[in-house]
Amino acid sequence: MTPELKERLDSIVKQDKIVVFMKGSKLMPQCGFSNNVVQILNTLGVPFSTVDVLEDMDVRQGIKEYSEWPTIPQVYLDGEFLGGSDILIEMYQNGELQEKVEVALAS
Repeated sequence: MTPELKERLDSIVKQDKIVVFMKGSKLMPQCGFSNNVVQILNTLGVPFSTVDVLEDMDVRQGIKEYSEWPTIPQVYLDGEFLGGSDILIEMYQNGELQEKVEVALAS
C-alpha cells in the first residue's frame, strides 16, 4: 500500500465516529452483507457515513490491507476497526455494539 493511500484511509476512518466501507451506499446497499450492517446501524438510530468501495478500486483493495481483513463491509468506530457483517450481527445480538457505540458517541 502506498503511503498516500494509507494516509487517505487514515483520514477517512477518522472523519466520523462510525464509518462503513461497503458496496453501495446507506441508501442503496449493493450486497446483502452491506445491507445487514446498514440495517443494524439504522436500528440503533446512530449517525454513520459510508464509503462505496465499488467507486474506487484503490480503496476497495487498500482497506483490506489496512484492516488486515479480507472482506467488505468493514465498520470503523472511533477510528478503530470493529469487523464485518457477521461480527456486527453478533455484537448487536449480545448488546456489545450498543455499548461501544454509546461510549464512542459520548466521547
